[in-house]
Amino acid sequence: MNPKLLPGLIAALLAVPLPAAAFQPFVIQDIRVEGIQRTEAGTVFNYLPVRVGDQLTESAASSSIKALYATGFFRDVRIEADGKVMVVVVDERPAIAQVNFEGVKAFEKDGLKQGLREVGLSESRIFDRALLDRAEQELKRQYLSKGLYSAKISTSVTPMERNRVAVNFNVVEGEAAKIRKIGIVGNRAFGSEELLDLFQLTTPGWLTWYTKNDQYSKQKLSADLEKLRSFYLDQGYLDFSIDATQVSITPDKQDIYITVNINEGQKYTVSGVRLTGDLILPEETYRKLVKVKPGETFSRRKLTETNKAITDRLGNEGYAFANVNASPEVDREKQEVAFTIFVDPGRRVYVRRIDVSGNTRTHDEVVRREMRQMEGAWYDAAKISRSRVRVERLGFFDEVNVETPPVAGTSDQVDLNFAVKERPTGNLMFGAGFSSSEKVVITASISQQNLFGSGNSASLNINTSRINKTLSLSFTNPYFTVDGVSLGWDIYQKNVDPTSLTVARYKTESIGGGVRFGYPIAEDDKINFGLAVDRTKITTFDDSPDRYKQFCEDFDCESVSSLIGTVSWARDERDSFLYPTKGTYQRVFFESALPPGTLRYGKLIYEHQRWFPIGSDYTLMLNGEIGLAKGWDNKPLPFYKSFYAGGIGSVRGFDQSSLGPQFIDSTTGDRESLGGDRRIIGNAEFYFPVPGSGRDKSFRISAFVDAGQVYGEGEPLKLSELRYSSGLAFSWSSPIGPLKFSLGWPLNKKEGDRTQRFQFQLGSIF
Repeated sequence: MNPKLLPGLIAALLAVPLPAAAFQPFVIQDIRVEGIQRTEAGTVFNYLPVRVGDQLTESAASSSIKALYATGFFRDVRIEADGKVMVVVVDERPAIAQVNFEGVKAFEKDGLKQGLREVGLSESRIFDRALLDRAEQELKRQYLSKGLYSAKISTSVTPMERNRVAVNFNVVEGEAAKIRKIGIVGNRAFGSEELLDLFQLTTPGWLTWYTKNDQYSKQKLSADLEKLRSFYLDQGYLDFSIDATQVSITPDKQDIYITVNINEGQKYTVSGVRLTGDLILPEETYRKLVKVKPGETFSRRKLTETNKAITDRLGNEGYAFANVNASPEVDREKQEVAFTIFVDPGRRVYVRRIDVSGNTRTHDEVVRREMRQMEGAWYDAAKISRSRVRVERLGFFDEVNVETPPVAGTSDQVDLNFAVKERPTGNLMFGAGFSSSEKVVITASISQQNLFGSGNSASLNINTSRINKTLSLSFTNPYFTVDGVSLGWDIYQKNVDPTSLTVARYKTESIGGGVRFGYPIAEDDKINFGLAVDRTKITTFDDSPDRYKQFCEDFDCESVSSLIGTVSWARDERDSFLYPTKGTYQRVFFESALPPGTLRYGKLIYEHQRWFPIGSDYTLMLNGEIGLAKGWDNKPLPFYKSFYAGGIGSVRGFDQSSLGPQFIDSTTGDRESLGGDRRIIGNAEFYFPVPGSGRDKSFRISAFVDAGQVYGEGEPLKLSELRYSSGLAFSWSSPIGPLKFSLGWPLNKKEGDRTQRFQFQLGSIF
């Protein structure tokens, strides 16, 4: 018998556990590792607490075993002696070769694997049965959170070659439990239906198959209860409380019943508001910011708005760390509450340094020139917020985060850190679109909004359709001067053939170019000037209107040259360019043909748009537009410069460009639009979120009312001639371009009007 195994045999017979074979201590001359398959010998040596030349004792051997066990790599570890050689015998744990899911439909498998990877269970990791059990329990919890209470989960481990295993999760999901009833007990001031309208959770309905709001979720219920609490507190019920919430499930785990027990308490009014503390500003300044007024019903929302308004106002004065708190004094007998607002402005601070990070391509200058907060100036919260908005509006970044950390070792300095996440600003596109008016549209473009990181933009666009064929090249430098004066130029070749519309027949072929200047006159206001040279060839037909033919007799339609000047003013106070919810947009645009060109005309357009947020998810948009055009110097208005209305973009429900004066084709008897020299457009649109879209604003549904009309030369401008329509619209900023649908119903169709209830537009149409 090998003498080194004798102590182990004796220990086994005596049932005495020994961590290592007993031996006489000796000085280690060498270390040998046996049993490893994947683990490197060097890894074992690194974890051993002993080295060659150390004395191996029973205590050192026990410590070595514990150290190797602690790595989690091995199922069994033994220390043996072969002469003066320390022998480490290990039995490796198997590695996970595969993680498989069977029967999983409620979750993305890649997402599940990522979750398991974060807790240590993934391919190529060491297999741990305890970790697998925890992963199984976590997966069960995830199914419970989705309302799949009858889900059954089992795991199996399949051995594979080279000491590897496949971990298998076998799931039978079953049917999701549905909420059959939500009851509120204790409400007197408000009806249950009104309160349940606040809840996201609901009983099964016609759209819950998509929203899943009829499936119980603890997180959703907590959010709904907080909405309920906020509602009561905003209505003056200061003592409102939720006493208990019961969630019960039927034995078959298919139906869920929720009961919420509440105590409304009494309704309170505000008896007074007092300001105290270090009022560094005149008290009247604070009073204007107080939203809660004596005699009004208490509202927690108004009180929160008051605290925020005062904090923001102090932030504008350089007090970055102001603290504002409201202390209530409750008189339950009179059901009144008074508030004392404590104002602690803290120390006034200034911005030491502005740092920009994350801009690997964009030059620092491009970001810094949008700053309204300056280095070395007093901290101003409004200017910092404005700086952030201006950087976002560049369109170069997916994220713009601002932090104001205090400067170490000081009490009156902060740094302003702008962390940006760049987005691709170059675009090479070739695609196709389709609209109810222009039919098939082929588009191709190459553009760069941030040319070489300079903030300049350049683009080449090609567009083809039955109506518009365009080839254009543009360049813009938004900061031609340090004051923000912009410079741009355009060259284009454009063919227009509106004969497929309800417009009298003609064609134009234009080529031209021009320059543009923009001058900022205020934070949200800008004036633009442009000068362009245009040469247009006009083609009329035998069945074209007489005034079209007369125009070509008065002018050389083979080459109508013009020098066109433009002036515009715009004020944009919207909170977003793409998905506005509040703010105002105004624009005045004037275009005029100047000497020495052959044309003499002017066009004036004024547009006013207002966005009103209604709650957190709804928006009302009101838009008005008026246009005037006239020829002068005894020359007519070019007919191809006339106004048109009807269709998407003006009055939906009526055919594209069909409103206004009409021409009856003597051959076919068809009515065709002539356009006019005046146009009035009005739109009211109520936007609401697409159910189930969450915070994704690229989907929008709206109900609209449109009004508009075009008036011909010499016709009286009668509002009674306006055409009205109403309907529903859907828009989506899809990956292939903007998509718009509208379903409109004309409200006052008259003889000769052409209608088109369903209208749509897909793709980028220039």
